[in-house]
Amino acid sequence: MAPSDVGKLHVEVEVKSPADKFWVSLRDSTEVFPKAFPHDYKSIDVLEGDGKAVGSVRLITYSEGIYACIGSPIVKVSKETIDMVDEANKAVAYQVIDGDLLKYYQSFKCILTVIPKGAEGEGSLVKWSCEYEKAHEQVPEPSIIKDFAVKNFKELDDYVLAH
Repeated sequence: MAPSDVGKLHVEVEVKSPADKFWVSLRDSTEVFPKAFPHDYKSIDVLEGDGKAVGSVRLITYSEGIYACIGSPIVKVSKETIDMVDEANKAVAYQVIDGDLLKYYQSFKCILTVIPKGAEGEGSLVKWSCEYEKAHEQVPEPSIIKDFAVKNFKELDDYVLAH
């Protein structure tokens, strides 16, 4: 693969929710996301493990699909495996192992971390970074996926603050 076919995404989103509460909601995404965001998530099914531990496999079915590329290919399903969990540092790593996204990217690996800001209750910083390898050079950068992640973090913040 040419170097231009490999890339990275990185976002940092400040949220008002305390890190502990935001982290718990992220870790419970299998249950929380389809209920809180039915406009985005039709279902998240645990295929292996408990959906939280290393080795767990989850099948995510999106409500309307995520537009992955220009030309409107749609991501309707994504199968992910959890590769690392660090509860103390509120970090999780996962990768896409099957589904529509892999039509466009040979690999898609992400790390998500929730960092407390100041004293407990003063909000958090959510860091999300992904490394990907394009399936072919015509595939554009996955900026729409980055935008979807930012939107999810902001919506989850609103959900956590309301519950």
